[in-house]
Amino acid sequence: MEHEQKSGGLLRLLRLLWLLPHSWAVLEASPQAWWDESQNHTFRHTLFCQDGFPNIGLSETYDEDALFSFDFSQNTRVPRLPEFAEWAQEQGDASAIAFDKGFCDMLMQNVSPRLEGQIPVSRGLPSAEVFTLKPLEFGKPNTLVCFISNLFPPTLTVTWQHHFVPVEGASPTSVSAIDGLTFQ
Repeated sequence: MEHEQKSGGLLRLLRLLWLLPHSWAVLEASPQAWWDESQNHTFRHTLFCQDGFPNIGLSETYDEDALFSFDFSQNTRVPRLPEFAEWAQEQGDASAIAFDKGFCDMLMQNVSPRLEGQIPVSRGLPSAEVFTLKPLEFGKPNTLVCFISNLFPPTLTVTWQHHFVPVEGASPTSVSAIDGLTFQ
């Protein structure tokens, strides 16, 4: 229930966020009254490139809640929740994302080889949590979720086993940036 309330509130805030650039010209309240009632929020658009997989990634968060990731192989935004699917179709920044991807590719080809061994490698201490997607039901198949945070660099392979046999059909999700240089 708490997650549903949080995602519902996030959906309302996202609608407001999309209107924000247009609202500057139409402020009805005095600026002082508007600022007194406002809260600080953070929209983060994070692009990363690296050696390893994924070699490029893009995530967008609002107040640390993941909204979208970007699938560069399909050239599409992927909503974190189904409620955001309509906004995922927005292509207004496609040229900026293409430029950023080209810039990352150029950095990886031209700059990275020159800096090899010059910059120390930073490592996070990953923290893993495993939980059921829905309340546990004994005697019935249950879906497990592995949530890994404090991941840097954002490269990790997770495999699932059942009685030491690899599980088929387990699919990874995207890596998303959170505060600073940490990923989940």
